[in-house]
Amino acid sequence: MVTGPKYNGKYLQSLLRRHLGDTKLDGALTSVVIPAFDITHLQPTIFSSYHQLKNQPAKNALLSDIAIGTSAAPTFFPAHYFETEDGKGGTRAFNLIDGGVAANNPTLCAMSHVAEDIIVAGNGDLLGKSYMVISIGCGTSSNPKGKYSAKDTAQWGILDWILKGSTVPILDMFNAASGDMVDIHLSILSAALGSSHQYLRIQYGQLSGSAGSIDDCSKANLDKLVEIGNELLGKKVSQVDLETCQNVEVPDEGTNAEQLAKFAKQLSHERRRRHNELATTQT
Repeated sequence: MVTGPKYNGKYLQSLLRRHLGDTKLDGALTSVVIPAFDITHLQPTIFSSYHQLKNQPAKNALLSDIAIGTSAAPTFFPAHYFETEDGKGGTRAFNLIDGGVAANNPTLCAMSHVAEDIIVAGNGDLLGKSYMVISIGCGTSSNPKGKYSAKDTAQWGILDWILKGSTVPILDMFNAASGDMVDIHLSILSAALGSSHQYLRIQYGQLSGSAGSIDDCSKANLDKLVEIGNELLGKKVSQVDLETCQNVEVPDEGTNAEQLAKFAKQLSHERRRRHNELATTQT
């Protein structure tokens, strides 16, 4: 069987193009903010369906191209190249890899675009109470945490930082740092805004074996991930402790499943309120 980035990339592209067709970013059914990383410019590229498209028509790319680019995890999928019209008679080139390189936890990225949209609309006073954030992580391995120490790493050479046993220490640290820093920032921000109850972070930190593998899509592993997801729903709501940087249970908040049901009820109520308000305005 042929495997590798080139083969897997062709399969991913075919799948996404078949399902997304010719739909562009401005055709998304809801507002989206999608981070990617441009390896030519060595900087993040953010695709947002908010008002940004009016000033940046070059980013109104095919959703399939955006999805392929933001999914192009190095070593697993090839970098993705495509061009768009820049609105001035020319084109803009994109050379993209996985958005996780730029924003392993993209929550802050999304919130900044929502905040900009609220402020531009002249509703800055709503900023603090408009956020309801559900941040769902992809899971992390249980192995790296506690695996490294200053005493041990002091003896390492450059190759040890790149590959140590079955782990890649420097990547473990970068990925953990970028994701956890967002969680810490959001915990501080939501507390400052008095909206800690409107921030829900769901993350599983005990992935092991095939469950922690990015490229194992066997039925057995997918079934295992479903089991983990169901287990996670039954766990108590937790938040990061700003002193220890460890997740701790939040008293009286119930389980993740109960909190998600609560959020869904609030969102449904808000949708009906806005619909009724719009109907009243139109009449």
